Amino acid sequence: MTQPDPKAAPSQNLIVDLGPLVLFLLTYWLANVWVATGVFMLATLSALIWSKLKHGSVSVLLMFSGVMVLLFGGLTIWLHDETFIKMKPTLYYAMVAGILFFGTLTKKPTLERVMAHAYPELSQQGWHLLTRNFAWFFVGMALLNELVWRNSSTGFWMGYKLWGALPLTFLFGAINIPMILRHSTSADETKEA
Repeated sequence: MTQPDPKAAPSQNLIVDLGPLVLFLLTYWLANVWVATGVFMLATLSALIWSKLKHGSVSVLLMFSGVMVLLFGGLTIWLHDETFIKMKPTLYYAMVAGILFFGTLTKKPTLERVMAHAYPELSQQGWHLLTRNFAWFFVGMALLNELVWRNSSTGFWMGYKLWGALPLTFLFGAINIPMILRHSTSADETKEA
């Protein structure tokens, strides 16, 4: 499966990646978890279709996340049990961590296949380290999601998704920037010059 055009406007990619989640949270605060889950599913399906029409393909991560939203959202509405939509992030994080750990064990950093366009000059050692770091990060996020949804109200969990999980992800990405710069092939060329 080909990846979406890396030259696409970052704001468009951000809307596709985060738009459904933002709509889910806003709808929850305006209505309830059942309506919000339906909106989440529709927004996710729209993001998948838009990505396919705009780029000619859907990224692996967007497809993976989309299938999980549709599956767990469907179970949430069908069984009228919000547990399923709360468990979705845990299973998503755990599966992504497993895929990333598999990549590090087989010396084929799976993160490179998804994010090569973002860091085209990252060395193989850099990809290995970034893949390992994100694998452990997703383990932590899975455990944190379990801790939050099992020990708090739905409203608190929704707030955590917006004010906890998203900032933690951006912060973790920022923390890895110095390592990325150290393992950039352009940094190696600068040292040799």
